Amino acid sequence: MQTAQTIIKDYRRKRAIVCIAVALLTLILTLGIRFISQRNINQEQILTFTRNTVNALDNVLLSLENSRSTLQSLVGKPCTVAHLVLRKQAAMLQTVRSIALVKDGVLYCSSVFGSRDVLVRQIQPLLPSGEPRLLLTTDHMLLKGSPILIQWYPVSPDGEDGVIEVVNIELITRMMLEPQRPLIADVVLAVGNHFLRYGQRVTDTLSVEDGDAVLRRSSGHFPFSITVSGPGPGKLALKYLPTQLPLALMISLLVGYIAWLATARRMSFTWEINIGLAAREFELFCQPLVNARTQDCVGVEILLRWNNPRQGWISPDVFIPLAEEHNLIVPLTRYVIAETVRQIGYFPASPGFHIGINVAASHFRRATLLQDLNRGWFSAHPVQQLIIELTERDVLTDVDYRIVRELHRKGVKLAIDDFGTGNSSLSWLEKLRPDVLKIDKSFTTAIGTDAVNSTVTDIIIALGQRLNIELVAEGVETAEQARYLRRHGVHTLQGYFYARPMPLREFPKWLAGSHPPPAHHNGHIVPLMPLR
Repeated sequence: MQTAQTIIKDYRRKRAIVCIAVALLTLILTLGIRFISQRNINQEQILTFTRNTVNALDNVLLSLENSRSTLQSLVGKPCTVAHLVLRKQAAMLQTVRSIALVKDGVLYCSSVFGSRDVLVRQIQPLLPSGEPRLLLTTDHMLLKGSPILIQWYPVSPDGEDGVIEVVNIELITRMMLEPQRPLIADVVLAVGNHFLRYGQRVTDTLSVEDGDAVLRRSSGHFPFSITVSGPGPGKLALKYLPTQLPLALMISLLVGYIAWLATARRMSFTWEINIGLAAREFELFCQPLVNARTQDCVGVEILLRWNNPRQGWISPDVFIPLAEEHNLIVPLTRYVIAETVRQIGYFPASPGFHIGINVAASHFRRATLLQDLNRGWFSAHPVQQLIIELTERDVLTDVDYRIVRELHRKGVKLAIDDFGTGNSSLSWLEKLRPDVLKIDKSFTTAIGTDAVNSTVTDIIIALGQRLNIELVAEGVETAEQARYLRRHGVHTLQGYFYARPMPLREFPKWLAGSHPPPAHHNGHIVPLMPLR
């Protein structure tokens, strides 16, 4: 069996493990939630940036689309007539660097240079074209080497006539393609097989740093796309996760402390006792009491044993003090009363057979015991004599004499258990006027070995005889002790010399086969399991 210190330490260890596990789980969940939240925020910011960039460039090109009909109507008109209109349109469309008119494949009028006579294929091999085209290329005329975005609108079916609008994409990229570090490290505009980065020239290759995440979004109106790259939302969220550690630690410590408070009852031995009562894990044992002269069994003392499926056998020396300390002794006693009545059939149905039940002093106060006996014992009308045993080590104050009188009136005998071990034995005799004194086993054991305790034993016996109180000796283990007590007038004997505590169901079999112990037996009878 385990000691009280071992069990309490075990429960505290389990409770600490649970609280630490809850705190660690909270820490992991908090950091995990913060990581996921930050990753989602980063992802949303990347998507928003890419979407806004595409929309912004769409709006620029759509404004050109809206002026297309006006410009197409100028194709074929003399430059002297169209030049002023071209300049006005270029001024209105602030993102446009220049507008040019093409007739029969020849650029003949420009908003910047006026009349011209230049084959379009010389400056842009992909033009003219029978289909509208969007080209990303390099300026070879006005600001040589700078990136430009050309929008071509054909007029004639063969594509030799049309309008060229040159977008000042370098200015636009400064506004729309600037990376947002550290989330976005690079932004690339892609038109066909040409690419433009922020602050760089047009290239025909797209390269990305190793390990970077890439997101591409295409326009729904024009043939271009925006590609962004960077460390990725997850990697960046993980990088900044340590900054969330102080908050996560505070939350986990708070949750761990709440768990410590919440488990104060559930992870305690008192909770275990409540579980044991609810699951009927407690079992009633009994130890016979024998008439000192006739050797007949005249009664039993009911004992409570606990075979805890989680802890094994737990000694009464462990759970009884803990139950008293945490105000659970009364429920335990009620359980004993109810179980004794339920299994009363194991005992002889005789008024001369008495059944002793141990009761704590706290249960005796305020008539609580009397109420429980009325509900549990007297309502069943048992034939056997009930003896209430009060342990002298308990503190019994402010005795209500009406309770004592009522118990006597109902035929209940009062016994003082472990008499002689407390500090107020004589006051107890005066207050309770007990019917029985149970001599503690420490005095019984001292018979023949300890002169001092033997003298005390004689005094207790003499006191009981003088007050006409029945005497019961506990802890009788040898024939010598039994003879001594019998010669000195002790009425009833109890101990391993006669029988060890046994489950109630085994008592009838023991009673049927019981016989006086052999006179020559002087050794101690050791129980198979130390139940007391």
